[in-house]
Amino acid sequence: MKIGTTGEAIANELSGEYGFDTTTFEDSVNMYQDVAAGNSQAVIGDATVIQYAVNTGAVDLRLIAEEKASIPFGFAVNKGNHPELVDMFNDGLANSQASGEYDEIQATYLGDGASQESVQTGFFGQLKQNWPSLSSGLITTIWVTLVSFVIAMIIGLLIGSMRSSQSMILSGIGLVYVDIMRGIPLLVLAFFIYFGMPQMTGINMSASIAGILTLSLNAAAYVAENVRGGIQAVAKGQAEAGRSLGLNYGTTMRRIILPQAFKIMIPSFINQFVITLKDTAILSVIGLVELTQTGRIIIARTYQSGSMWLIIGLMYIILITILTKISNRLEKELV
Repeated sequence: MKIGTTGEAIANELSGEYGFDTTTFEDSVNMYQDVAAGNSQAVIGDATVIQYAVNTGAVDLRLIAEEKASIPFGFAVNKGNHPELVDMFNDGLANSQASGEYDEIQATYLGDGASQESVQTGFFGQLKQNWPSLSSGLITTIWVTLVSFVIAMIIGLLIGSMRSSQSMILSGIGLVYVDIMRGIPLLVLAFFIYFGMPQMTGINMSASIAGILTLSLNAAAYVAENVRGGIQAVAKGQAEAGRSLGLNYGTTMRRIILPQAFKIMIPSFINQFVITLKDTAILSVIGLVELTQTGRIIIARTYQSGSMWLIIGLMYIILITILTKISNRLEKELV
């Protein structure tokens, strides 16, 4: 059943009576696929949604039980806002019901003669039919990764330098930042920035901005540790040589230590870039339509999860392989 629904409550109630185990999912598609894969024996959900999926042939299931409960559905807006929209919605619904259009729509999608959508199956069929959407999701994944990593590098270099500073205050601030960002799961951070911060501050942001902010803050902590490790890997004699030449700490770091440390840090930066790219998949939970979310949207329409997840996985592999080769070439040029 789907988490947080009446179906979940009914399933939990019946499980106590009949002694079966329950499994929850976040969307209907995964419920149906779990039954189709043989992992579950039955699914409890919205009758309308299940009936449409069965009637259109999207899933190979059959309805076996009567409806257990009837609940009202509503159209919600923020209280006190958009009164014109509410009136238009209520008038439109009343008119469609009075004219019989409402019943015609139900018959079209839920009746015995419900039309079936032309869905191509298989790896190449899915790839051909959905390539425009997939390519758009891929582009979003790439640009979000690039922007996030550039910001993470700037923040990470600053925090890493603070961590290596001789000032206990600066070093302590850097340590607190690293510990906090590495201690918060990326999923929790994404939820907090996208849902929590607007509620606390009243400042709303798009899914793209929230996603970039999430990845940047998280990756910056790891970049900072890479910077600190690279600085510490430079022989202490280099700093002593700088001081013997009369250079102060800041100049020694900029002119002697950091150039050498940067070469040591390049492999770690490449690895962090790849991790950041893969972490974009988590941002699908806040509605960012990157590559993974694009796949979920397509599966919700076609119910072809096997071939679609294979396509998504191969696209990630190809993309990461290409970017890794480019990064390795860059590493050889710089080192």
